[in-house]
Amino acid sequence: MLRTLTIRDFVIVDAIELEFARGFSVFTGETGAGKSILIDALALALGGRGDASVVREGAAKADITADFSATPEVQAWLAEHEFAEEEGGVLLRRVIDNAGRSKAYVNGIAATAGQLRELGEMLVDIHGQHAHQSLMKSDAQRQLLDSQAGLLEQARDVAAAHKTWRALARQREEFEQNARNVLLERERLEWQVAELQRLAVKPGEWAEISAEHSRLSHAASLIGGAQEALSAISESESPILSQLSAITQKLGKLVDVDSALKPVLDSLEPAQIQLQEAVYALNDYLGRVELDPARLQAVEERLEAVHSTARKFHVQPDDLPQEHETLAGQLKQLADATDLDAMRAQEEKLKTAYLNLAGKLSKARAKAAAALSEAVTAAMQDLSMAGGRFSIALNECEPASYGMEQVEFTVAGHAGVALRSLAKVASGGELARISLAISVIASHATGTPTLIFDEVDSGIGGGVAEVVGRLLKRLGQERQVLCVTHLPQVASQANQHFQVSKRNEAGRTLSQIDGLDAKARVEEIARMLGGLEITATTRKHARELLAS
Repeated sequence: MLRTLTIRDFVIVDAIELEFARGFSVFTGETGAGKSILIDALALALGGRGDASVVREGAAKADITADFSATPEVQAWLAEHEFAEEEGGVLLRRVIDNAGRSKAYVNGIAATAGQLRELGEMLVDIHGQHAHQSLMKSDAQRQLLDSQAGLLEQARDVAAAHKTWRALARQREEFEQNARNVLLERERLEWQVAELQRLAVKPGEWAEISAEHSRLSHAASLIGGAQEALSAISESESPILSQLSAITQKLGKLVDVDSALKPVLDSLEPAQIQLQEAVYALNDYLGRVELDPARLQAVEERLEAVHSTARKFHVQPDDLPQEHETLAGQLKQLADATDLDAMRAQEEKLKTAYLNLAGKLSKARAKAAAALSEAVTAAMQDLSMAGGRFSIALNECEPASYGMEQVEFTVAGHAGVALRSLAKVASGGELARISLAISVIASHATGTPTLIFDEVDSGIGGGVAEVVGRLLKRLGQERQVLCVTHLPQVASQANQHFQVSKRNEAGRTLSQIDGLDAKARVEEIARMLGGLEITATTRKHARELLAS
């Protein structure tokens, strides 16, 4: 559950820190006081989109921190993503500066907004004040049904299978329409692959033959230079090695006379050893290097063949092996694609796989639709829609990415009235009540510990509002429920009550939030009942609501 929420410099909030309890909590206040700003701030901490406009005017950055207790699912996620658990909980933080740059943190460790969203889905479920409007759309109805029934992954599998099947079907159709062009392309690839195959350039070969060509073409110079060096060091009339040996012997005798010559002797002795090693190396080199005109010609021919082919294919000589592999892969793919019978067989196989997955999804949706229809119908009886019915129709359609049926919510607002599409017959009040019933029922199906309702009770009043309040309070016995409301009947049912108001400070309008005690709650409920003028009668009514 949400334990604390700290907001700094967000829209018209300068600094607020709230502590939350279990059960049902409400936020009330005059229109424009900033009740929904709290939800917006929390949504930002949960990975929602934000830009520079959320930073309070004159401030450098907006900073929102939300502290939650961690469920086992959240603990497992933190361990998997190497975010250390903090005092049995999880701390989400989001910072946006006045240039629009965003930073996210999980337990003090830098994270991405995507990670906040992924984690936030395990912690909070937000039902917005315009949620009922989405119920008018078929896609939203299908998404709600699949989400409620835990079929989202199954639906994704169906969409993936449909995409694969239809991609091959389009490829087959294109081939049938452009068979000649495909065959010409295949012939071109066959010729290119054959030429590269005959040349058979190996990875790294260009560097090897280039080095060998350089060595062979300079063989005379290399042999002459090596012989000259060998002669100077050890084979001339006065070789360097002999001179150095004589100097070393002479200095060896003089060291006994003056030890100051010892460092010079110590330097010359390694030089003598290294010169001797050089003699051995030069003799070995001269034994291996030889003039080979035939090999030089062969290497030059190979270089020219590789170079001219690389120019023809517009690649570097080193890239010819990769070019061969790429073109061979394209040829194989095209050869497979031009086998029309094989393509049709594969298309049929993919279609069958899609139909199997879609069929299973259809059965699961039918079962879930019946259960949700029954539950919403039962809830409608308590929401001033006695005798009304709610039903989810699954209308068969052509195979599509979402399956083989279109989901349609239908409703009969009163007894004896035929079911008709929700989008066509529900009034604003009915739509709001049905949306609320679905939201509450759907919340029972999810394990999310914190539920937020942002003015989902709009369009509701009177006795229905009291039923809604009791419904949310009952839900608060199982989960933490936070609700932004303008209805006194709903607010009076809360276990914890916050009042949102505005104040002027140095010419600035700021939002503030106060937790209300019993006496203050009476005043706030009375204000909600009677408006600006609070009378003894409205206070009495407020106390009655709270007592009930």
